[in-house]
Parts: sequence; C-alpha cells; structure tokens
Amino acid sequence: MTSTAFVFPGQGSQRVGMGADFVQRRPDLVETYYGPADDLLGFPLSRVCHEGPAEALRDTAVTQPAVFLTSIVVLDVLRAHDIVPDVVAGHSLGEYAAAVCAGVLSWQDALRLVRLRGRLTAEVNERVPGAMTAVVGLDVSTVRALCARAVAETGQVVEMANDNEPAQSVVSGQTAAVRAVAEAAKEAGARRVVPLAVGAPFHCSLMRDIEDEFAEALAAVDFRAPSVPMVSSVTAAPVTTAEDVASALRRQLSAPVQWTGTVRTLAGRGVRRYVEVGPGRVLSGLCRRTDPAALTFTTGTVDQLAAAVDALALDGAGAGATAAPV
Repeated sequence: MTSTAFVFPGQGSQRVGMGADFVQRRPDLVETYYGPADDLLGFPLSRVCHEGPAEALRDTAVTQPAVFLTSIVVLDVLRAHDIVPDVVAGHSLGEYAAAVCAGVLSWQDALRLVRLRGRLTAEVNERVPGAMTAVVGLDVSTVRALCARAVAETGQVVEMANDNEPAQSVVSGQTAAVRAVAEAAKEAGARRVVPLAVGAPFHCSLMRDIEDEFAEALAAVDFRAPSVPMVSSVTAAPVTTAEDVASALRRQLSAPVQWTGTVRTLAGRGVRRYVEVGPGRVLSGLCRRTDPAALTFTTGTVDQLAAAVDALALDGAGAGATAAPV
C-alpha cells in the first residue's frame, strides 16, 4: 500500500503575496489565523506576507513566522478537502508546522517558538557574521572534506548544514570560511555554487550559544506525542514521543538537516506521494531527485492546491478526498 507524506518547507521558500489568494477565497482564514497571529506577535505579519515589502520578508525574525503561518493556512485548506497524511516531515523550520500537523503542539505555541527561533538566530549573526552556500554536483563526503580544508586554512567555522539530496549540499559558518569552500567547490567541479540569501549561519556549531535559552522556551510548552507518524529531519528517523520532538527542535539549531535520509526513510515506509504544504516548490524537487518514483504536489497557490486536490482525489489519497474548488 502506498502512502502520502506531508512535507513542510523551511526558510528560503518565502515570497511576497504568499497566502493572499487563499484569503480571497477563504476570508475566514483572517479570523482563524492571520488576525490572531498579528496579535500574538505584535506586528502585522499578515500584511508582510500578503503585501511585503520584500526587504521586510528577508528579516529572519519575520521570515520564519511568515513561512510557518502560510504552511498552517495551507494545511487547513487541505484538511477541509479531506486530504490527510499518513506521515509528516519538515525541512528545518518546517518541522514546526509538521509538529502542529501531527498534533504535537498548538499552532499558537509553535508560532511563539518560531518567532523566538528567528530572533535568536539573527542575534547570533550580529555577533558572528556568517553565511550559507549551496553546492550542487558534489557528493557529501567531498563537501565535508572541503569544509575541513577551509577550517584549517582560515581558522574559522564552516560545516555541512544541509544534506538536501544526493548531489546538493549546503555549508554554513563564518563568512570567510564559507567563501573558501565555495571557491574550492568550483575548482573541484561543482555544477553550481549558490550563496543563499539567509539571515544567519543556520545548522552549525555557531548556534550552540542559543540552545540553552531556546530549551527554556521549549520546556514551557505543552508537547504531546505525535498522533500522526512523524520523521525528524535532524535524525532522518521517526520521533514517537513528545520528548523526542522537543529534543529534535532543540538539536536542529546546530545540527545539520538530513533531508536525503529523511526522504529515504519516508520511501522505506511506503511513501509515494509527497505533498509540499506551504509556499514554494523546493522540497518537491529535492524529493524527486532523492526518490525518482516520487509523485510530488505543490500547494503554494490556490491553483496549485486545487490541482493537487484533484490529483490526490483521483489517486485515492486521504480518507475521503474531495475534488472541489478551494
């Protein structure tokens, strides 16, 4: 029997206007999500999501709540069509939306944590300016070796941050060391080397300084065991208890994202359909390149979600999928 995974994107999937067309079709989403989120955060997140400006949306402390909230809104619309997952996973920030989908914590508590996560990581970047760069066309072991060489040459931190798919990695660390890896990757034959427009050096040891403060916030939240199977991208393995999920959310600050392993774990559980719940289509591409048998569906716009609902209904996904207008 084949299964459906809901996969939730992280930072980098944001765009001005995300979620606006859903609100046009479903005005109730303002009262249910956007209004309460604005009140909870103390600033007009909904306006930034729907209208920008793009500069505001690039602020890590804003980007992370914006991507998270958009995913939660899309999740609501999917559920309204009886599209439900057999298992969930999230890429970095996306683990928070995955946890909400799995019933581990409320979306309001998750939003508070995401806001704090964004603020703390931005503060790290203010103290120790960093960068992240994607390397395409080299295997993981080669990229790790280039990181080790750059550390020896520069005396700075640079580490593997994301194993996204078999031929795509992301490195993270201090600026000069990341630049050294980028140059060495080009010399080693990388097809592409792309600096990422992010606000901090995520998923590396530079983030360890904020783990204790973030752990205090996690301890104040009511976590529950997943009611839907959940695979963590920190370990590429299932998390089955409330404590497992809280630990993964703490560890992911400085631990690398194991997305290749996560997709392989999902495929090993019989997953064939991957529904990217939220803005963008980054994860859909990563899933297909890791699992060539994957069927992927994007949901970042009303039209994309409607097409996904129709296709999933025909394919028998969910308990009673309904092909209907969003």
